[in-house]
Amino acid sequence: MTRVFSGVKPTGHLTLGNYLGALRRWAEVDQHQADALFCVVDLHALTVDHDPARVRRLSRQAATLLLASGLDPRRCTVFVQSHVDEHARLSYLLECVATDGEMRRMIQYKEKASREQRRGGSVRLSLLTYPALMAADILAYDTDEVPVGEDQTQHVELARDLAVRFNHRYGHTFVVPRATAPKVAARVMNLQDPTSKMGKSDDSGPGIVYLLDEPEVVRKKVMRAVTDSGQDVVYDREERPGVANLLEILAACEGGDPEGLSGGYASYGALKKDTAEAVVEALRPVQERHRELCADPGYVDGVLRAGAENARGMARPTVDAAYRAIGLLPA
Repeated sequence: MTRVFSGVKPTGHLTLGNYLGALRRWAEVDQHQADALFCVVDLHALTVDHDPARVRRLSRQAATLLLASGLDPRRCTVFVQSHVDEHARLSYLLECVATDGEMRRMIQYKEKASREQRRGGSVRLSLLTYPALMAADILAYDTDEVPVGEDQTQHVELARDLAVRFNHRYGHTFVVPRATAPKVAARVMNLQDPTSKMGKSDDSGPGIVYLLDEPEVVRKKVMRAVTDSGQDVVYDREERPGVANLLEILAACEGGDPEGLSGGYASYGALKKDTAEAVVEALRPVQERHRELCADPGYVDGVLRAGAENARGMARPTVDAAYRAIGLLPA
């Protein structure tokens, strides 16, 4: 059976982009068609300056939202990365296989390092090396497919390269994974800056719809979304990024094709209104289930404990094999 692994980083509140680009597909498709693991990758949140209490709070919120989005622990494994030591164990081995040049070519490293430097802060070494940890997240589980957004495909390609290199040098140890992405809304853009993705770590709140935003807040944000010059509603990602973003969000929420939907609108206002209502309805069951889960924290704790135990059992044989292959004495 195909094995799928993916995760969310608790660096901010999860957004509509996380839901339409990842979580909903995990719940509706991946957990039913594969041996699937979904993880809150909390170790990745430590690569930049952070508040420990906030990381813990967001990690729990992210885990709860994964379940609220429809992940069923009877069908898939839901866990927290730091609860499974094999991630950190394998990460160092992959650092010993990766090169400095590969790490520095990562687009996210360049962007985040530049942002930290502009703020006058120092760049942590872990920000440079965390793609090796991400590769370990994937390779530890003999993963076949990694459902990710467009901004993460470079990291999956690195995981592929490291797997092939390790296998060539030390003997076949890892499955070589591949990235997969949904056809629509793989990358939901910021409502106030449709050339930038709707990232949970951004500071531009008005352009980001969070999964736990109240319906009126959602409507207000969508109705204030930046559009483009002209009045006709045309789907053109290059020339009309604002309108294209709204059409893609609407298509992802209701089904259909963004270009086909564009023909049904004579004004931006009508498009915004329908998109706002579609988003509100898409988020309603997630928010209702989230409230139920928050009222039963023991259930969430139990899911995460069982998930970590299951994940540990799957990862340990592969990581132990990698330790033997690379030349380390068995304990």
